[in-house]
Amino acid sequence: MAMSPFASEEDDGMMSEINMTPLVDVMLVLLIIFLVTIPAMHHAVKIDLPHASSQPQDEKPSHVNVAIQADGTILWDDQKIDDATLNARIAQAAQQTPQPEIHLRADRKVAYERVADLMSAAQAGGLTKIGFVTEPKGGK
Repeated sequence: MAMSPFASEEDDGMMSEINMTPLVDVMLVLLIIFLVTIPAMHHAVKIDLPHASSQPQDEKPSHVNVAIQADGTILWDDQKIDDATLNARIAQAAQQTPQPEIHLRADRKVAYERVADLMSAAQAGGLTKIGFVTEPKGGK
């Protein structure tokens, strides 16, 4: 039998028991910490706050229907207008509070340049909201 200088006759095998003392110590420390911090979390100052009754204002901005026909004609709420009148109406709409939203309908055959000009005029006039209205293709 080979003798090891570190082996003794009392070390017959590995220790198979878990030392519970450190685990109990940790649990007691956590218990004390929780007992100290729980009253601090529920501490509140009671004050009598004033009550106010207010109704939310669901004021939805109006919208303006602008259509561009295939020949480039602009319709403002179904009325034909020219470019000068368009700029005047955009400036007038930009002054309203809240600003109306432009719902833009463009014919599929209209040149994109005409749509871009209208969007540029709306931005220059101060309008910030433009919505594009499209119609889905029919499933034929």
